[in-house]
Amino acid sequence: MMLTRRSLLSGAGAWGARRKPNIVLLMADDQRPDTIHALGNRLIRTPNLDRLAREGTAFTRATCTNPVCVASRAELITGATSFRNHVPLRSNRLNPALALWPDVLRRNGYDTCYSGKWHHDGRPADKGFTSTAGLYTGGGGRFATPQKDWKGREVTGYRGWVFESEDGRPQPELGVGLTPGISATIADAACRYLRSRGDKPYFLQVSFTAPHDPLLYPPGFEKMYEAAAMPLPRNFLPQHPFDHGNLRGRDELLMTFPRTGREVREELACYYAVISHLDAQVGRILDTLRETGQEDETIVIYTSDNGLAIGSHGLRGKQNMYEHSVNVPLILRGPGIARGLRTEAQVYLRDLFPTMCEAAGIAVPATVSGKSILPVLTRRAKSIRDEVYCYFGGVQRMIRTERWKFTWYPKINREQLFDLRNDPFELDDRIGDAGARPIASRLRGRLREWLRGESDPVLAGEVEPGR
Repeated sequence: MMLTRRSLLSGAGAWGARRKPNIVLLMADDQRPDTIHALGNRLIRTPNLDRLAREGTAFTRATCTNPVCVASRAELITGATSFRNHVPLRSNRLNPALALWPDVLRRNGYDTCYSGKWHHDGRPADKGFTSTAGLYTGGGGRFATPQKDWKGREVTGYRGWVFESEDGRPQPELGVGLTPGISATIADAACRYLRSRGDKPYFLQVSFTAPHDPLLYPPGFEKMYEAAAMPLPRNFLPQHPFDHGNLRGRDELLMTFPRTGREVREELACYYAVISHLDAQVGRILDTLRETGQEDETIVIYTSDNGLAIGSHGLRGKQNMYEHSVNVPLILRGPGIARGLRTEAQVYLRDLFPTMCEAAGIAVPATVSGKSILPVLTRRAKSIRDEVYCYFGGVQRMIRTERWKFTWYPKINREQLFDLRNDPFELDDRIGDAGARPIASRLRGRLREWLRGESDPVLAGEVEPGR
């Protein structure tokens, strides 16, 4: 069944009198936005993500806002900024006063299932999920053993994580920590869930761990990319020019200082292989939807919680305000959604919550600060906002308009200004240019005004931008 633009926006919901759409949310972990073949990366092999892009709408300037796993996922599930959902700026627990995406869907007739990496406080059942399939979670430290990554380096991420059965029983037999084929294990569980569905609409969130560290070559993908042939990022640097607030954080210690071209190429070869393996698992899920006759009744969303530097700007991690880290891949496919559309509309991950509410004819909760992106998905509008704001901890704040990006580092009271139209790789900092001072001043004021509206604790008794 195909929907008209009008039916997608009708008060009865996208599916009119028949039913609400199924929703499948596929989320990668630390995937750079420039790692999909169909969207411009001619080296990487992602045939299934390419298929999604051909059949749906791809956002090339989608942002996670707060580029760290737990914070980004908190914005996704609440539809609210980190300042309002409290994670991780004020607490490690979600603000209990906020509505949660799966719970809202559950209360409106959806079956809600969670598969893969769990990175919230509590349990999926606490957040509105009625079931789990292939839940992967921490707390299994008693099963942990020393582990090395593809290059023989000690593993510092996901130590002791294990899968759990529906009744909470640890399943170390499926692997402890990250394993080379973990994306396939998560996809196995998701496909089993999809094959068991009845007539009730469902929301399935599938949270992969790929391509987060530790990087491990998946079976059969070891020779897919040759390190010597991997191009360095256009904005590769041996080291970042100053301490941006996370210069010696865990992620940054995963590569040597200063960064070398050889090490970055080797890391990228494995990173790409993990993404290609992830792409194959996405293909299995898409094939299952088609084989079971659910494809035409399902909205598929593909995204990542944040991007990654992996050599860009002399950084390895994602905790920065550069495009490679705050931007994320975002593709939506489904009935009523424009096919083959590439859009530069600036959107947040937290916009997905209200978007899916509107598509299903469900009232958007008042606590949600995201905006529906349906006007873009249905070609009724080219954009829904003029600028986006991003932040990390108490050390980075940023505003990005269609053309300009202004970043403030409050702990060292340093600023950056980039002309993204003419300098998309952010190599020419214009903050010291006399001709750019009016632009910096205007963006500085808008950033401060927005942060004040969010009650940013950085502004409470601390330095102001430019002072």
